[in-house]
Amino acid sequence: MATIDTSLVSQLPLFAGLDAAELDAILQEARSLRIAKNASVFEQGEEAHSFFVLLHGHVRASKTTAAGEQVVVRYVGPGESFGVAMAIGLQRYPATATAVDDSVVLAWPSSAWPRLVAQYPSLATNTLRTVGSRLQETHTRVVEMSTQQVEQRVAHALLRLAKQSGRKVENGVEIDFPISRQDIAQMTGTTLHTVSRLLSGWEQRGLIESGRQRIVLREPHKLVVLAEQTPGDNAR
Repeated sequence: MATIDTSLVSQLPLFAGLDAAELDAILQEARSLRIAKNASVFEQGEEAHSFFVLLHGHVRASKTTAAGEQVVVRYVGPGESFGVAMAIGLQRYPATATAVDDSVVLAWPSSAWPRLVAQYPSLATNTLRTVGSRLQETHTRVVEMSTQQVEQRVAHALLRLAKQSGRKVENGVEIDFPISRQDIAQMTGTTLHTVSRLLSGWEQRGLIESGRQRIVLREPHKLVVLAEQTPGDNAR
């Protein structure tokens, strides 16, 4: 296997506080894997055999409920760690991870986790910080689901994705990976019909442009206003 260039990953959150020699030793145990678009990295309920850092591309984490409904939990962007089930005491993956575009990951065997964190405690500290940040994001979404109208939830979801993976283009900010209206529905606890109606209305108003699995926020500041309005504002 080709040696992984430490300069490509030294600034990633998982490796904060590690010196070059420590990082090199950790990377010696990793494999670099290419994951084709729409292929799964791992499946919900599967034995947690590995943990990962995403180098290139985007990965969708989704859960299937007991009733068979799919919920999009979050999107993983370049530089983020995922699949760290061992770090939170799980023997099986709690969600399915699917590449939404051609992606490259670093993978370590989960069996190496206890030894690595014993040798390099900052790995555990950095992972805990990441898990804490995601828990906070989950709490925010729970509050949104409980207190906000669908229009607000969808606006928040688009703004969150643009902040995470937005790319400046001539006519606004493009969410820089393929995302469908069904994905947005599964992120916001609503239906495909409702999301389609909302996005079509926003497109007519010049707030967004959307195509097949492509969304550009033309007027992000106006979406912020929509997302933050209280139920009494412009109620409908």
